[in-house]
Amino acid sequence: MADVRPFRGVRPVPELAEKVAAPPYDVLDSEEARALAENNPYTFLHINKPEIDLPENVDIYDDRVYQKGAENLRRFIAEGTIVQDAQPCFYVYQQIMDSHKQIGVVARASVAEYERDLIKKHELTRPDKEDDRVRHIDTQNAQVGPVFLTYPANPAIDKFVAEVVSGKPTYDFTADDGIQHTLWVVSDTNRVAELQAAFATVPALYVADGHHRSAAAMRIKQMRQAANLNHTGNEPYNFFLTVIFPHKQMQILDYNRVVKDLNG
Repeated sequence: MADVRPFRGVRPVPELAEKVAAPPYDVLDSEEARALAENNPYTFLHINKPEIDLPENVDIYDDRVYQKGAENLRRFIAEGTIVQDAQPCFYVYQQIMDSHKQIGVVARASVAEYERDLIKKHELTRPDKEDDRVRHIDTQNAQVGPVFLTYPANPAIDKFVAEVVSGKPTYDFTADDGIQHTLWVVSDTNRVAELQAAFATVPALYVADGHHRSAAAMRIKQMRQAANLNHTGNEPYNFFLTVIFPHKQMQILDYNRVVKDLNG
């Protein structure tokens, strides 16, 4: 059983979605992020690569970087660039890259299931990278990058998603890299319950990408649970942000390495 839940997403107002959207934090170095953010005060890079708003000589693991990210997140909310949905929702998210299309569900996954290995992992993690994500989540009190999960394709979920994408999307734009991003918000309580029940029949979820983010979410949960004498298991820290795609839509790409020195 997969404990997949809706949540009150904090997301861009539609007219700014294309300007807010940004690549994941770990595919850009600081210089590349600064170049992408130039003349764009709305880009999410101000939140997930906040060193771009500090002098270049500031180390990316300096406390000021994490604090700047939290400050920028609060500012985006205060200025109305991003707003929180009034009720828990699921979000159906489609990406089209050249001839490849994949459609997934943005949701909350259970840290407890991750701890019990009901959410399967396939990579070891580096402590320094885990520490970075722990500090990022803890300082911002938010998870701003989803863990990419996959699952054995399920006919009920496939049918649900097909029905949703036949309607009008909330966002639909093509980014500078040529990838088209489309998102539908599922807010109807009956439909939300239907999708949650469908995921409850899925035997397991698998981490496709985001092992450091999911490991950091587990550490945050353990830290906050230890400090909360009234822990119930339903607090936000018991869950982590995910986007979940069926296995049949996965596209496995090369991850090549260049050997520069054979010590010969």
